[in-house]
Amino acid sequence: MKKVVKFGGSSLASAEQFKKVASIIKAEDTRRYVVPSAPGKRFASDTKVTDMLYQCYDLVEAGKDVTPLLGKIESRYEEIIKGLGLKLSLREEFVKIKEDLLNKAGEMYAASRGEYLNGMILADYLGFSFVDAAELIRFHEDGTLNAEKTNELLKESLSAIEYAVIPGFYGSFEDGSICTFSRGGSDITGSLVAKAIHADMYENWTDVSGFLVVDPRIISNPEIIEVITYRELRELAYMGASVLHEDAIFPVRKEGIPINIRNTNSPEDKGTLIVESTCRKSRYTITGIAGKKGFASINVDKDMMNSEIGFCRKVLSVFENNGLSIEHMPSGIDTMTIFVQQSEFEEKEQQVISGIHRSVQPDVVEMESDLALIAVVGRGMKQTRGTAGRIFSALAHARVNVKMIDQGSSELNVIIGVKNSDFETAIRAIYDIFVTAQI
Repeated sequence: MKKVVKFGGSSLASAEQFKKVASIIKAEDTRRYVVPSAPGKRFASDTKVTDMLYQCYDLVEAGKDVTPLLGKIESRYEEIIKGLGLKLSLREEFVKIKEDLLNKAGEMYAASRGEYLNGMILADYLGFSFVDAAELIRFHEDGTLNAEKTNELLKESLSAIEYAVIPGFYGSFEDGSICTFSRGGSDITGSLVAKAIHADMYENWTDVSGFLVVDPRIISNPEIIEVITYRELRELAYMGASVLHEDAIFPVRKEGIPINIRNTNSPEDKGTLIVESTCRKSRYTITGIAGKKGFASINVDKDMMNSEIGFCRKVLSVFENNGLSIEHMPSGIDTMTIFVQQSEFEEKEQQVISGIHRSVQPDVVEMESDLALIAVVGRGMKQTRGTAGRIFSALAHARVNVKMIDQGSSELNVIIGVKNSDFETAIRAIYDIFVTAQI
């Protein structure tokens, strides 16, 4: 059995955290390939190393002395090395980093050094081989991942190495210059490594014990999602739930490799298992609740709309021509409602309204602003009668007026529209009826 384990910045912020990570890795010899992030915050007011490296780049670009800040970063790493009792020295690495920055190596090079240096320390501490991601992760000239070449390089290199540390977040262009993923890109590196070595599991270690059923800023100490499918995860992520970097999901999903979200500070917790499909029943009827504020709705009403060929296409083309993406589009026999991001729509609302009138000659066009959308997601809803009724009942009891309800044909999710002011109340009511009532 082979596992790829990725550790986030908070998991590697100090020597104490490094020791926890090493203990986790050594607990199972199946944890053979490790992908580290750069050191995160040690405490609330601390600064992430990656942010400090971006500042280094800005100083060089402004023609200012970068030495004091680089010295501060070096001290941060020396503190970790000393705390681990290692003989490793990064002095020459920092001399080279300064030289490269002054020679305009670029912003992405600067940002990548956090993972690079952390990878060197972790490999030394574990006794694993250090493999520079720049040699294995390849990007096209336009900055997009060269997935085929990357998979080929990872397979070839790692097949000969039993235990390795591969820094996350960055790779290189064909000319050898550094290119990074967007923030959170270490998740992607871990996923790519897992795919290439045909891992049995991709463990993603962070500072929470898995995904939560609902935003903890709305519900105090919400329940953990034990098992979630990729489709459910996609629905929740789309509606604003804080989950894995989206691009980190596709490589392992394609290979059927499960992802396990675990907590470095509570390694005994099972965390959340993300799978392609499962016969396991959800603990609750729903898997999760997520939502976003700041929408506007445009309701187009016209008698006999359903018999007018091309009606919906003509309306949607108005939004397309104005560069507006559509979030949801529930419809009736003589009405269709389009939900859009209010901030984007406000500047173009009059062009859209006039465009709709010209295109389809509606009887009425009405708009409503300051709306929120809430997604109630769960594979268990398909087998459970009365899910929508329970949602309506809970919202009615909480005195929340429902502006829209839309259920997908897969019966995997229900989308509810409410006023922004009712957003938190609605989520609490839904959580209480499906989760709290069953605990």
